[in-house]
Amino acid sequence: MKKKIYIESILLILLGLFSSLSLPPFNYIIINFVTFSLFYIFLIRISSTSKDKKIFFLYGWLFGFGYFVSNLYWISLSLTFDDNFKFLIPLAIVLVPAFLALFYGFVSFLFIILKPKKNLSSFFLFSLIFGTIEFLRGSIFTGFPWNLIAYSFSNNIEVLNIISFIGTYAFNLFCISLFTSPSFFIFRDNKHEIFTFILFLLITLSFYVFGSQEIKKFNNLEANKHDFKIRVISSKISIDRFYNDVEPISIIEDLIKISSPQKNEKTIFIWPEGILPEISKDQLQEYNWLFENKFTDNHILAIGVNDIIKQDQVKKYFNSFSIYDHKLEIINSYNKVNLVPFGEFLPFEKILKNIGLKNITNNYQPYSRGEKRNIIEIKKFDFSIKLLPLICYEIIYSGNIFDNRNFDFIVNISEDGWFGQSIGPRQHFVHSVYRAIESGKYVLRSANNGIAAIVNPLGVIEKKVDINQSGYVDFIESKKVTPTIFSKYGNKIFGLMILVYILLIFSFNRIKNE
Repeated sequence: MKKKIYIESILLILLGLFSSLSLPPFNYIIINFVTFSLFYIFLIRISSTSKDKKIFFLYGWLFGFGYFVSNLYWISLSLTFDDNFKFLIPLAIVLVPAFLALFYGFVSFLFIILKPKKNLSSFFLFSLIFGTIEFLRGSIFTGFPWNLIAYSFSNNIEVLNIISFIGTYAFNLFCISLFTSPSFFIFRDNKHEIFTFILFLLITLSFYVFGSQEIKKFNNLEANKHDFKIRVISSKISIDRFYNDVEPISIIEDLIKISSPQKNEKTIFIWPEGILPEISKDQLQEYNWLFENKFTDNHILAIGVNDIIKQDQVKKYFNSFSIYDHKLEIINSYNKVNLVPFGEFLPFEKILKNIGLKNITNNYQPYSRGEKRNIIEIKKFDFSIKLLPLICYEIIYSGNIFDNRNFDFIVNISEDGWFGQSIGPRQHFVHSVYRAIESGKYVLRSANNGIAAIVNPLGVIEKKVDINQSGYVDFIESKKVTPTIFSKYGNKIFGLMILVYILLIFSFNRIKNE
């Protein structure tokens, strides 16, 4: 009996592990048709012989642990820069996947508790529970919607364009059904159920045709040339600057050199997240002498820099995106709303501080949250533009990044150096593609030690500077698309899809019973 449990445990962990290969940067999407189907078949088969329902929580947890331990290992790399955190590396490698796997444990447990006796009803119930739990994973405890199985389609832009209608979570629910549907070849009541698999393939094909037509229409649109350019900077400045008292002057000089300002060209320069060590938003003015004779009133600088605000004798630190004119006078700024747990703030801070823990990315104290994600309007000299700022981690959320569509472009700034040469920075970048399609807006991404790019509203990467390279891309023209359905209704569409699945579950159950 114990030997059987060991074999089953290894099998489930391997299924989860192999599923990771479908995600960026590998994108071996075909694997999911095998792994998800086998996982589903395993649950169905075991449910007919096991009387202990609680064991199914373990089965789901094992699948989830194999999945997350293989695609989130890179989180532990952020602990290698500070000796105080190195003892946590083994824990991070195990505990983060172990926690996220709890959600998959609930998937299999709830499925077995509620499982109808009929195949089609069970199939749609499994997909529904899985898709809904994934939505909860991205929403509760500040949310961590990283590596939804929908991201395995990141290289299939034509298919992916359906998220402009239904959004990432609804598409994720569809993907779970699609990848599980081959199970009917092995586990079915009659031949007609194989048509469910064929139907999902046909729907996927229809998504491809839809996306192809949308991309073709977009390519035929006339581009509007701007009367300015936005220069998106990519740099490869070491994370050591936060720990080795690196002189900010040399970093500023490097960034100015990469930016290559031309005095007569109207340009907005976008520098990455938190790029300047030991300098707050208001202190940058002290370094004005570095910018003199290089920048003119034709230039605007958008810089990721910390902000310090003193309230009631207490200093509060914010991860900020600030807009300056050529004299380094502040035009506008935004303080990050969605902070990274353990990276920028400590959950259960009072308890964890007592055992010596602190947040990773700020040497002073945990960052404070900004009050609201406000649209940044640049209206100075001859510039008139509205930007939606997303700092690093904020790009991963679907459906709640803006309430007001009255902006021109999305700007995402990031520091990806925490994760070295791992798959993490590439996974992080892919979220920009999904947010561009959902919103129907261009995403301009500036990154240090990551990928800087211009992503158009159809998710096509028009220009980029690859990981760990210095340089820039210029955004000089754009095409305007009509507002996407998802940008209007958000995850209400996901709620509607849940109702459709519930209707299908009850309908198939009723038909079979009759």
